[in-house]
Amino acid sequence: MFGNDRDALRKMYCESWRKLKNQHTLTPLEQHITTVIKRHPEYHKLLETPEVSLQADYIADMGESNPFLHMGMHLGLQEQIATDRPEGIQSIYQTLVLKQGEHNAEHAMIECLGEAIWLAQRNQSPPNEVNYLACLKKL
Repeated sequence: MFGNDRDALRKMYCESWRKLKNQHTLTPLEQHITTVIKRHPEYHKLLETPEVSLQADYIADMGESNPFLHMGMHLGLQEQIATDRPEGIQSIYQTLVLKQGEHNAEHAMIECLGEAIWLAQRNQSPPNEVNYLACLKKL
């Protein structure tokens, strides 16, 4: 969406949230983003203070979770589900939604997505879709 421009990405989240709160017209992308934001009330204050959120660093080794990464994982997963890529993810998602509800299903699936991305980065290779789907099928 924004390549490697962290600030532009974070601004998009903050601006989308501001526009929604002020009842301004949203683009389709902004609507998608604000749908994810609405499901995460724990991030609302952060998004309402862009002067803080744009500068914040989140260090996983210190137990800090990056809210922008988390919301981005939701968006990425939703795109995978919408396009059924990797093939079969839509079916897995639908099964999980029946058991856990939409948001909980996504959170469970994000764990597998995060692992697939981490392994790809570690191995300097594309994500392994077979292993990713195997992880998802175990949920």
